[in-house]
Amino acid sequence: MDDFMLRALTAGLGVAMIAGPLGVFVVWRRMAYFGDTLAHSALLGVALGFLLGLNLNLSVVLVAVTIALLLISLQGRRQLTTDTLLGILAHSALSLGLVAISFQTSVRVDLMGYLFGDILAVSAGDLLWVWGGGALAMTTLVLIWRPLLSLTVHPELARVEGVPITRIRLIFMLLIALVIAVSMKIVGVLLITSMLIIPAAAARRISRTPEQMALAAAGVAAVAVLLGLGASWQWDTPAGPSVVVAAALLFATSQLIPSIKS
Repeated sequence: MDDFMLRALTAGLGVAMIAGPLGVFVVWRRMAYFGDTLAHSALLGVALGFLLGLNLNLSVVLVAVTIALLLISLQGRRQLTTDTLLGILAHSALSLGLVAISFQTSVRVDLMGYLFGDILAVSAGDLLWVWGGGALAMTTLVLIWRPLLSLTVHPELARVEGVPITRIRLIFMLLIALVIAVSMKIVGVLLITSMLIIPAAAARRISRTPEQMALAAAGVAAVAVLLGLGASWQWDTPAGPSVVVAAALLFATSQLIPSIKS
């Protein structure tokens, strides 16, 4: 196997291992649109990274966290519904990113690579970000698993039990931002959310417990990476979108399997 394909496979599996478990909470908490908002803000992070000379992954995390904090602040005013705020922030951040990148005349920016991913161009440094960031995100998710699950199932009961709701929510948003940053080169800012929600949605039908669903989601995401890269190699299709198509096919297949909960 060629080195670039081996790096792509390693990076894709690294993203799958954390995107799957984190995605189950995105599905449970109905936060797919929130994930899209943070993903769209990633392009603005890329533009600012070039402008300020920052590491692109770091600048994406910083912008995503800023967007998340801005959303929390605007939600507190209760003047607009959450979905309206998400729509405003998502498309404003994406448009600002595109405009800012257009001014980068001194730097050649592969816009399609950032929008739809360029997994076959993953470098050794990208692998460090993917696996290092993934390990940090996974460790944090394990530490907050119980309070986050309690908050997801019954927020009021979690509050009574002393769960630090605001802190857990902020940590969860930070984890989403981190995963988006490390996944950006794998499937692109327009498709990142698919790796959070599709494997989790596919795993829901074949799982009895939250822990089983998290493991199954990671497994589905890993299989999607393998199938997508295999299809890209065989038929010369775009690698990132091919991974997402494979995940969608796995989801469709899962709907044909009788639910083990019934």
